[in-house]
Amino acid sequence: MNEDFISTLLLTGKLAGWTTLILFIIGLPLAYLLAYKRFFLKPVLEALISMPLVLPPTVLGFYMLVAYSPEHFFGRFLEDTFDWRLAFSFEGILIASVVFSLPFMIQPLQNGLTAIPKSFREAAYTLGKSEFTTFIKVLIPNMIPSIITALAMTFAHCIGEFGVVIMVGGNMPGETRVASIAIYDEVQMLNYDVANQYSFVLFIVSMVILTVIYSINGKKKIFF
Repeated sequence: MNEDFISTLLLTGKLAGWTTLILFIIGLPLAYLLAYKRFFLKPVLEALISMPLVLPPTVLGFYMLVAYSPEHFFGRFLEDTFDWRLAFSFEGILIASVVFSLPFMIQPLQNGLTAIPKSFREAAYTLGKSEFTTFIKVLIPNMIPSIITALAMTFAHCIGEFGVVIMVGGNMPGETRVASIAIYDEVQMLNYDVANQYSFVLFIVSMVILTVIYSINGKKKIFF
């Protein structure tokens, strides 16, 4: 295995790891909001979160690339204020990856929360527990399988991203060239052996992740 092969896989893991961590921090409170709160724009918010499931990745990538441009308010603000240029950078594909992978984190967490009996929360409130304490000590322990599923699905989805990454980040070795793009490049150059190496690694990682998900979801426990 050459240095470029290893660095590409490490960059792929770095992108997936950071995306998963950021989305988990964002996803828990957002999933709680969607599971238990009612507000006027809730259907709109749920639709926006689920949009990446039906929207072609290149469409989202195009609009994010436009937003990153200095010709756009957002891109101009970042460049003038922080001297940041997100287009064709790791930070740029990270933000795009977070947006594109949002439903893969939110939906399992939301489903896990809604599956917990309402009586659990009511009992905790009756015992004088605050909403935050109930969330930490009652709800989270009872949705561990959903949390693991959300983390695993988000990570697995990230390592296979292509459309959004190529639109926002292009193909820059060591910066934005992840494994999915490397496979496409190697096939275009008829380097099928190298493409097979990348594909095999992604296949094994995805298989392991899915096996873990199904194994854990078959052993659900209730904590209170």
